[in-house]
Order: sequence, then structure tokens, then C-alpha cells
Amino acid sequence: MKYITLLCLGILVLDGCKETPKMQEANNPAQEDGLTAGNPIFPGWYADPEGVVIGDEYWVYPTYSDDFEKQVFLDAFSSEDLVHWQKHARILDTTIIKWARQALWAPSMIEKEGRYFLFFGANDIQRPGRPSYDQNNDINHFGGIGVAVGDSPAGPFTDYLGKPLISDFYNDAQPIDQFVFKDKDGTHYLFYGGWGHCNLGKLNNDFTGFIPWDDSSLFREVTPEGYVEGPFLFLRNDIYYFMWSEGNWTDGSYKVAYAMADAATGPYTRVGTILESDPRIATGAGHHSVINIPDTDEWIMVYHRRPIPNKDRDHRVTCMDRMEFNSDGTIRPVQMTFEGVTSALLPRR
Repeated sequence: MKYITLLCLGILVLDGCKETPKMQEANNPAQEDGLTAGNPIFPGWYADPEGVVIGDEYWVYPTYSDDFEKQVFLDAFSSEDLVHWQKHARILDTTIIKWARQALWAPSMIEKEGRYFLFFGANDIQRPGRPSYDQNNDINHFGGIGVAVGDSPAGPFTDYLGKPLISDFYNDAQPIDQFVFKDKDGTHYLFYGGWGHCNLGKLNNDFTGFIPWDDSSLFREVTPEGYVEGPFLFLRNDIYYFMWSEGNWTDGSYKVAYAMADAATGPYTRVGTILESDPRIATGAGHHSVINIPDTDEWIMVYHRRPIPNKDRDHRVTCMDRMEFNSDGTIRPVQMTFEGVTSALLPRR
């Protein structure tokens, strides 16, 4: 075995691994059994991360977090131990998604029948009547939620539809911040929405459109109190946990809240806040996802935050911290750390 960890210690590897994680100190009980990833988990400005488990690997698909006009590509990161991360550069960009003239962001990955579907937002579509709409500049008059597909979680990806999957405004929700959830019965739901509205749709079998609800509508609004953007759903012990971001993504008011329900379709009533700014560590914590370590009841929140000091709204980093539950199933507040998660959480091999 080549001792890559020792070779990389303290060195920032820009195009492959992340900055080498710190070895554990004996006086820190949380670190005695393994390495920690450190937060951020990999170098660079990245936000809106979705973490998924694919086979024996952990994958994170984030937004490249920089000036809007520079967000024209997506990178991905993979790891076998939650500590050492490999970068997969430019798995998707605007040379592939030709209708995207600016800003790809908030990817959501799901595997179906051996193919990998990458959902994403593009162009920050606007509409007449909003202050951000400029009738003399059509760059964001068209866009919405797109889909790319590949035979590997690292791509290469191609434009699945050649156009957005959703480009209209239903229930006043901006078509951004999509998340795909596969329910126990095999139904694939798509949650999405900005501007304080969240919609829910049922994807058809080939992901080219949606199955109407009983009232013939394509999308049902499921917006809980306080919702702003960034929906996410997971299932634990037959309880559906619906999560979202509140506040303003450009400042320290950004935070994560959640609700609980007996079905993926809700209804969802806000339970409380579980992640927010900590002036000792970082601000603007939000737009997250959740990973369950297979064959365990260990859960990890994957999220972005803005380091301190940092006055650039777009300079955000991707982090991981442990998420724990109370005996009644409610979620304990997630504590942001600099250490991150430890490889000791993984099952022994």
C-alpha cells in the first residue's frame, strides 16, 4: 500500500484528493477510533451539496459556489471512507446543457435501472412582475429544472431531454432546488421550489414528465411554515422527515428546519430548527442533504456554510456533521464542528 495519506499531509491537492485529514489526538474521544474528514470536507467553494450512497461509495454533488456567471459547471466528489475524497471535475457544464446560458446549481442524483439521473437547476428563470425580471435581457427568461443522464455516477453525462423538465411557474414556485425521492412502493417523487413555495410531483417511469394527481394537476403544493427553498426528504423507522432551508441564503439568517409525517406526501407541520449559524464556527448554514450509513442507524448531515471571516456571499464550503435523534424520533440540533465526521462511524470490515 502506498502511503498517500502521509505524502499529502498538510498539502492542498487541487485536482484530486482533498486536503489530507488530520490525525486524531488522543485527548479527543470523538477521534480515538479513526480519522476525521475535517470541515470543509474538500477544498474549494462549494454549496447546496447532495450526499448519496452508491454501492460501496459515498458521493457528494454540490454547486460550484462562485460569482453567478462562473457557475457554469458541476463537479462531484467520491469517497470510500467519508475522509478521503476524490474530485470528478466538470461532470456537467453548459457545453452539454446548451439551453443553460448561466448558472447550473443544486444537483440531485438518483440511480434507476443502472442509469444515473442528475437533476439540476439552470438559468435562474424569472418572470414578468418580479424586480429581478429584465425585459431587455432574455438570459433568464427561459430555464428551470433539467435532467442529465449517464452510465456512471461520475458521468459522462448527456442532456436527457434537450430542454427543461420544468420551466413554468406552478403555485408561484420558482422551478429550482429539485430533490428526487424514491418511496417504498417504487414511486419517484420530485420536490422542488423557490420563492417560498414547495411543489410535489410524481415522476413518470422514464423521467420525461409527471403523472397527474387525482385532481388532474401536475404539482401539489406542500409548503410548510417558514419554507424558503432547498427541500429534502428521508425515511427512518417509517417516519418521513421533510427538511428545508429558511432565511436568506446571502447572510447568517440561513438555517435548516424540518417536519415529520406518515407519508411522503405529507401533510407536513414544522417541528423546529436543527441547523443554524454559530458565530464561533460559521454562518449561513443550510441547503443540506442527509446520508444514512448503510446497515447502521448513523446519520450525517451534508450542508454548506460560510466561513468566518468571510464577506463574500458566494464563498461557501461543503461540510459534514453527525445528526442524532431523540427517543421520540425528533431530531437533535446538529452541532457544527471543524473536525467533521469520523471514519469510526463506518461498520467494521
